Amino acid sequence: MSTVLIKQRYVALDVLRGMTIAGMILVNNPGTWSQIYPPLRHAQWFGCTPTDLVFPFFLFVVGTAMAFSFAGFFDGTASIKSGYAKLYKRAILIFLVGLLLNAFPFFPVRPDAELTFWENLGQFYSRLRILGVLQRIAMAYALGGTLALWLKKPKRIAVAFAATLLVHWALLWFFGGDDPYSRETNFARSLDLFLLGPKHLYKGYGLPFDPEGVLGMISGAGTVLMGYLAGVRIRKSTEKIQAVGSLYTWGLVSLGAGMVWSIWLPISKPLWTGSYVLYAGGWTLLMLAFFIYLIDIKGREKWFLPFRALGLNPLFAFVLSGLFAKIFGSIIRWQMADGSTTTPLRWLYTNVFAAVLGDNPTGSVAYAIFYVAIFTLMAMALYKKKIIIKL
Repeated sequence: MSTVLIKQRYVALDVLRGMTIAGMILVNNPGTWSQIYPPLRHAQWFGCTPTDLVFPFFLFVVGTAMAFSFAGFFDGTASIKSGYAKLYKRAILIFLVGLLLNAFPFFPVRPDAELTFWENLGQFYSRLRILGVLQRIAMAYALGGTLALWLKKPKRIAVAFAATLLVHWALLWFFGGDDPYSRETNFARSLDLFLLGPKHLYKGYGLPFDPEGVLGMISGAGTVLMGYLAGVRIRKSTEKIQAVGSLYTWGLVSLGAGMVWSIWLPISKPLWTGSYVLYAGGWTLLMLAFFIYLIDIKGREKWFLPFRALGLNPLFAFVLSGLFAKIFGSIIRWQMADGSTTTPLRWLYTNVFAAVLGDNPTGSVAYAIFYVAIFTLMAMALYKKKIIIKL
């Protein structure tokens, strides 16, 4: 990571990026997982809740920002070769940070007393999850960026966008057995089992399956390219209101297309299906158009300053929130008078939020909002010092 000064930016992009990071931190850190409002839960397998829109919003904005950062590679002010080098360097860094975050604190917190230190360490790394949110961002960013740099022209990139969704669909359909979109037989799971093995996959679905798996990199790159095409449209618009109108139109078209396609290909975040890309992308286009109109045309930037601050240091805030949760929610712990163990974050929820608001969805979400506020204040402090920590 490196530290640089803040430069002039397209403010609506920063705000939307910051809102998505706030959403990612919010849904990942409830007061208790047993008390969550339905809109703050992911869909079980098919379908899409507001929470399921958060991650594709971020990937989409990654692509939109890419259209601005890549402009110099096409106008002769920077070489394409240097563009590839920067792209892969950043993708590798993001992937490694995600892997290190999974491995932190790099040793078993509660080792098996019957095993030696080295045996415990071996078991710890034999079960380490390889993939994750940052890893998906890195892989989709690398593939989407490669296609954008290689194809250059928006029309060719639009074809590549469509190809990523269709290729992903074809792989799921032809190699997924009799029930290609099921949890058990889908090709995304089969590929990850072959490449990584069951012990290195996410277990949250009741079986080894990683929602940020390797195959989803293809359709994830589609989300990035969709954002890239939106960024090209914004960057080339002579009047911002024209860009807003275009984004609204394509947002509605994308929403409709995603819903129609879902008749044959279900909307599924775990599989990151093409219908999900179009559906989530449609909502992102509408939100981006709204914020461009409200912020960059109407000048309501001050209303969204906390989100802009988060949007200038998004991945740094996300990584820090993950480290904070592990340190104060798992590693540091003590025994209570009744013999149970607790952690600083568990104690905070139980003795403040649950005690005042109840051990219910209200208390749980109030804690989550407080947790987001911690990193928003950190981002505000960096913003005031005009510092961006790039990841």
